[in-house]
Amino acid sequence: MPMIKFVKEKKEIEVPQGACLRREAIGAGINLNCGVNGIGQSVNKYVNCGGKGMCGTCRVLITQGMENTNPLTKREWFQFKTPFHDPVPCLAYIGHEDAMRLACMVKVNGDIEVESCPEFNLFGENFFS
Repeated sequence: MPMIKFVKEKKEIEVPQGACLRREAIGAGINLNCGVNGIGQSVNKYVNCGGKGMCGTCRVLITQGMENTNPLTKREWFQFKTPFHDPVPCLAYIGHEDAMRLACMVKVNGDIEVESCPEFNLFGENFFS
């Protein structure tokens, strides 16, 4: 069975093949709905899209094992690869776009290492380019 290692929480969980990353994290008591650099984390735990890939608050950084996940979904492509769209926020310039995923859209097919709630620099060179 695949293992998910949450780096910041220092927690490893074993999950069934093809499990949803968001669902398994919630089951392990890990809040992945962070908001912007932790701002709004307590509210976003309850006020989010419910795993439909619409809000973007459950973004995670897959630091190892990206090949052990499903391919990028259309919703993720829309969130991370297109610079301007409505109504969801633009995440195309936050950095690490190739390793960033939405936890609600990730199916775990093998061992992965995840950084939950990755920070991004709102004033960095990528965001306003």
